[in-house]
Amino acid sequence: QVQLVESGGGLVQPGGSLRLSCAASGFTFDHYYMNWFRQALGKERELVARVSINGAETDYADSVKGRFVVSRDNAKNMAYLQMNSLKPEDTAMYFCSAGYKPAYWGQGIQVTVSS
Repeated sequence: QVQLVESGGGLVQPGGSLRLSCAASGFTFDHYYMNWFRQALGKERELVARVSINGAETDYADSVKGRFVVSRDNAKNMAYLQMNSLKPEDTAMYFCSAGYKPAYWGQGIQVTVSS
């Protein structure tokens, strides 16, 4: 059974940092791009970051460039999103997904940036 399970979310103050993790199982992890999406209340889901199969190539939304870092560890079937210099505008539900055109999705995890 395919599973993507996010962890590491929660409440953080503006300017703080948080690292999200995504544990994958039930598919060949190193055959898939890994993506992080987010959806804020009242807004459409957007692609935040994406990392290639071997981890060498990354893409970021303009709003997070220079602040977020996406990575993966194929030996552990894990993907990560390091979030730095967090802003209230980053508040959203964050989703891990697999595939260049996403095929698999996690359930999502809440990140709230507030003082």
